[in-house]
Amino acid sequence: MALEDLLNPEFIVGIILVLFVVMIIASGIRVIKEWERAPVLRLGRFTGLKGPGLFYIIPFVDKIPNIVSMRIQTIPFRTEQTLTKDNVPVNVDAIMFFQAVDVERVILNVERYLDATTWAAQTTLREVMGKVSFDELLAEREKVGVEARNIIDEKTEHWGIKVTSVEVKDIAIPQALQEAMSRQASAERERRARVTLAMAEFEAAQKMVDAANLYEKNMRAMELRWMNILYELGLQSKGTLILVPTNTPTAGFSMGFPPLGIASIQDITKDKKDQKTD
Repeated sequence: MALEDLLNPEFIVGIILVLFVVMIIASGIRVIKEWERAPVLRLGRFTGLKGPGLFYIIPFVDKIPNIVSMRIQTIPFRTEQTLTKDNVPVNVDAIMFFQAVDVERVILNVERYLDATTWAAQTTLREVMGKVSFDELLAEREKVGVEARNIIDEKTEHWGIKVTSVEVKDIAIPQALQEAMSRQASAERERRARVTLAMAEFEAAQKMVDAANLYEKNMRAMELRWMNILYELGLQSKGTLILVPTNTPTAGFSMGFPPLGIASIQDITKDKKDQKTD
């Protein structure tokens, strides 16, 4: 082919037209991932789903409004200040897990299904929070999440959305209420400590009464206890001087030996002085 033929305007226009047609035909080639599905609208009517992998649509005739993921998706959402059943204002942060199970209904029955599902979750969680008390909300988060999931799933079922779980992540309360709860918890701990101390005092007093009754019935036990007290005083004393009360009870063995009270010690001392005088 001569150079003049290549520079011919008709030939150049033909090449451009061929390239344009090839580009248009190639624009219909699409590739999507394994977990994605592409709904196809032909002249505005739904014709089916394409994918995963490589597929072809007719340019200017077929349109794909959006790609729908079949994997489980997560949406964090937050409810504005809401009153519980006992009129406590709270802000709740939660996470919702959901999955598109029917792509045809996702495309045909709802517009922007992600936004619609999020708004449905927020309104439902506010509704559930109004049915429970503040203590139940703190203690039974899982129960609240299960009830919210059931209600949201009923709303989104005809959209082709399956809600698998709703979990309460955080519960925010006003600062004044936090301080009141802290004072209440501190008072409860103080009450338990005082009750425990009172029970210990009662048990100690009961044991002391039992010991006193035992000493009253058995003098030997009283003598042994007094000897043990003198021994402990000797261990605790740092010097050689031990102060013994004047009302010392009889100590020592009651049978076979005379009692070793203060009066007996004075009698022994007097006998020794009389022997020295003689």
